[in-house]
Amino acid sequence: MKKKMKKNTVGTISVSRFYRTNLKRRTMDINVENNFKARHRGKVDKKLLRKQIKSSHTLLKHEGINTTSEPTKNLVVANGGLGNGVSREELSAVLKEIGEVETLLMPPHKPYAFVTYGSEENARKAHIRLNGHTLQCRENSVTLYLSFVNSVPCEQQACVTLPTGLVLVEDFVSPEEEALLLAAIDWSSTSDDVTAQKALKHRRVKHFGFEFRYDNNNVDKDKPLPVGIPEECQPVLQRIMESGHTKFMPDQLTVNQYESGQGIPPHVDTHSAFEDTILSLSLGTKTVMEFRHPDGRVVSVFLPARSLLVMQGESRYLWTHGITPRKFDTVPASDSLSSGPTTCDFGALNQLTLSKRGTRTSFTFRKIRHGPCCCAFPSTCDSQGALSPPSPPSLPRGRGDAARLEDEYVHRVYDAIAPHFSSTRHSPWPRVCHFLASLTPGNVLADVGCGNGKYLGVNPEVISLGCDRSSALIQICAERGFQAFVSDALCVPLQTASCDACISIAVIHHFSTPERRLAAVKELVRLLKPGGHALIYVWAFEQEYKRQKSKYLKDHNPKSNTAKDDPEPDGKSAICTESNPEDNKKSPSDDYKVADDKLSVHVNRTAFNSRDLLVPWHLKDGKRREGDSGKARTDMDKTKCKKVSKDSRPNKSESSIRSHCNVDSHHESEKQCGLVPVFHRYYHVFQQGELEQLCMQVKGVKVQSSYHDQGNWCVILEKDCNWS
Repeated sequence: MKKKMKKNTVGTISVSRFYRTNLKRRTMDINVENNFKARHRGKVDKKLLRKQIKSSHTLLKHEGINTTSEPTKNLVVANGGLGNGVSREELSAVLKEIGEVETLLMPPHKPYAFVTYGSEENARKAHIRLNGHTLQCRENSVTLYLSFVNSVPCEQQACVTLPTGLVLVEDFVSPEEEALLLAAIDWSSTSDDVTAQKALKHRRVKHFGFEFRYDNNNVDKDKPLPVGIPEECQPVLQRIMESGHTKFMPDQLTVNQYESGQGIPPHVDTHSAFEDTILSLSLGTKTVMEFRHPDGRVVSVFLPARSLLVMQGESRYLWTHGITPRKFDTVPASDSLSSGPTTCDFGALNQLTLSKRGTRTSFTFRKIRHGPCCCAFPSTCDSQGALSPPSPPSLPRGRGDAARLEDEYVHRVYDAIAPHFSSTRHSPWPRVCHFLASLTPGNVLADVGCGNGKYLGVNPEVISLGCDRSSALIQICAERGFQAFVSDALCVPLQTASCDACISIAVIHHFSTPERRLAAVKELVRLLKPGGHALIYVWAFEQEYKRQKSKYLKDHNPKSNTAKDDPEPDGKSAICTESNPEDNKKSPSDDYKVADDKLSVHVNRTAFNSRDLLVPWHLKDGKRREGDSGKARTDMDKTKCKKVSKDSRPNKSESSIRSHCNVDSHHESEKQCGLVPVFHRYYHVFQQGELEQLCMQVKGVKVQSSYHDQGNWCVILEKDCNWS
């Protein structure tokens, strides 16, 4: 009995020890797990803190917004703005989960917002809970980073006067009338001679009464269409007449249908085609239309569904109107509509949100003009001397033609635009810098076509010499302390085999014949010592390569007024035109209907559709060299000039090229006319393999490597060591 009891006692002790051991192990495991979670959480917190600090630095650097580490009622929400696709409703819902929100300020087109809570305690909670919070915005998601600020910018209520003669009447038609009008338009046919139905690049269109011809931007007044304005429109037109919005009964109707993301370039309806009043009825969904004055003023007008827009006088004849292609508009929030968005610049209000565009159909009623226009705006009036576009030049047929083409559309242009061009060329391209850095100290480098000399100082340990055909750009090089001289790239006044390396960046594509392009490569090779290397960059026809778009295509910011220093940047301004010539194009690059041997004018920031073309450069006001009174103005007279706004519009659609006008011989007169010159530069854009084939025609060199770099084809040549 005692032995049995002893066994039980021993057993009891063993079991107890077993449980204690396991408990200890579990405790250790839990502690290890907690320590791991703590360390992991610590890493997450540190990463979040780093991103929060980075966002604060970004706000300070780019927006001048100072954050503070001391808690306040005010917060700035990085990534939570209209500019990166966050609507007011989406952000407000998240912020209100924390507590009462006094104000929410979302500046237009900015990627941040300001929020003021009812108490500092709620602001603290938001700072803790929402930092690093992922907000789902339709198809996209954004991560919010919050920082305290001492104050929030004051709410602006700056009223902007609408263009003279512009009137917007909301709810002009009822929902029932809207449905009746939309049903009256049959879009089922793809081609219709009766109503001149067309599928244009950015929209579908039907004409009634008379067809508006996009090839000449006018109306054939002797050829009315078989079908007049639909009967369903008559009650609306009668009400327009009775309301005194027009004194002419319209006899021409253009119906445009826009899908989400589509728009129309800035334009002025051709003066000689139509009488004063233009009437536009918006049906289906709301949108924003931008009006632009030649002096650069821009007024955004919110067009609700079923509203009537009346353009008369200055708003019809002088201001351009257009709709930027985009899928979302920045519009007044529903609770701020009473603030009068049609008479105030709602872009300056804080009650803004994003509105997704749907299918919009516009009915534009006009009265055909049967005599010349005698308006008070001759600078935009085709009846009073505003010129139609000059015929673009032809491809050169011989050496003389090529030299003349390059002189007018390359050399003279760069002399005229030199200061503005130089202001956009400040950042050397990385792979060019890598080539220059690989040179041995003491090497002699020739930069043929050096421009403003941005590569001459990259490697201070080599002896750098630059040359360029433009004396204006060479003057800029001299002012920067670089050794440079004026020279043609086909005949550089340096001894044969005197250079260890040569670079030709964005030069050879300006030569207009294969023979001249080959001669330019041969001249580079002549300058090289045996064993020397040459780097050549030319603009590529393929701006999208291996499913990656170049910066030239991607960097298309409609709101930017600053030309960026990326591969072959061009002016950013939208062209304000006499009508909608963009619609006569079958491809993005056909700004003119031209014969096969004529050069087309390229639409900036779009893919190329031709290998030989003219590329516009929009000269910003004040960027011309002082003292260019003769040369630059002569160039301008030859290249003509377009009326442009300072803002786009991206989209700024360069496709709306229309009227050119002679520039007065005095710059002051140009300013008074509100004109900004647009120059055209000749380019031959290279297809894949073309540059290598060109170089292989030169004896004594081999292509060491070739590559595609941000929309450019590039080669590195090596001269044969036995070359003689």
